[in-house]
Amino acid sequence: MTTPPAKRFTFTRAMRLSGDRAFAAVFDARMKKTSGPLSVHARINGLAHMRLGLSVSRRVGTAVARNRVKRMLREVFRLNQHDWPRGYDIVVVVRPHEAATLAEYQKLLFAAVRSLHLEWERRLRREGGGETASPDAGML
Repeated sequence: MTTPPAKRFTFTRAMRLSGDRAFAAVFDARMKKTSGPLSVHARINGLAHMRLGLSVSRRVGTAVARNRVKRMLREVFRLNQHDWPRGYDIVVVVRPHEAATLAEYQKLLFAAVRSLHLEWERRLRREGGGETASPDAGML
């Protein structure tokens, strides 16, 4: 009997959302949830994995502070990607706030992603988009 492959906790280039067009497509989907200082926008991407985009303005703080927030959010994504639904592009827009811990960012991001996933499921059911259009449910 073979064992299933181990989960890999990586954040590869394919998991990054990059480019103006990709960000614009997510914003144009008009699906947004706010959790604390994070506004999370989502769009179904039709892929077998989730992609992450970050938008951290200068109002958040110095370059050091902004980079720290981005590192923390990427780490949350990397560690939780197997527990979240697959098949979405998400863009996290960070508003000015006091520095938070990894666990706090994890709670905030999880709440927003879960809420967005449920909202996308409701939207697809309303529009009559069958199971083929629905992203993978993941572990939520």
